[in-house]
Amino acid sequence: MLILGIDPGTAITGYGVVHYQGNKFRPVDYNCIRTSSKLPLAERLRLLYAGITDVLRSYKPEHFSVEALFFNKNTSTAMAVGQARGVILLAAAHWGLEVYEYTPLQVKQAVVGNGSADKGQVQFMVKTILNLPEIPRPDDVADALAISICHAHHRTGWGAIL
Repeated sequence: MLILGIDPGTAITGYGVVHYQGNKFRPVDYNCIRTSSKLPLAERLRLLYAGITDVLRSYKPEHFSVEALFFNKNTSTAMAVGQARGVILLAAAHWGLEVYEYTPLQVKQAVVGNGSADKGQVQFMVKTILNLPEIPRPDDVADALAISICHAHHRTGWGAIL
């Protein structure tokens, strides 16, 4: 199965395309979509939509997974992430993809085997599971790949890899 994982944000949205078959992972592509804070919000959201659409067009994933919205103490950050998620979900809907959402706790549990794992542990496991030469940067990209890995395990009944 070909899985697109998304870590949404207005400044940086990470994405990771992963092929999963026979309990083996193969990274296909991973990167991020950046928008400038100097642009109006509507333009940033348009660029995000265009970027996600390009990824969908290029790879035609079978599965679309995204980090679930969680409440942050900073309401303006939570609102911005919510707006980015809305655009991302719209892109998935336009491509006829069902959206699978995972909380940070679910992602940590599936990738590390511990829901209270720190970011460094998740990044190390992403690098290890995907046999990457280094931890993907920025953090949003590693998070997107972790979301793809999480989805593979949830869809195949593994739950956690350990």
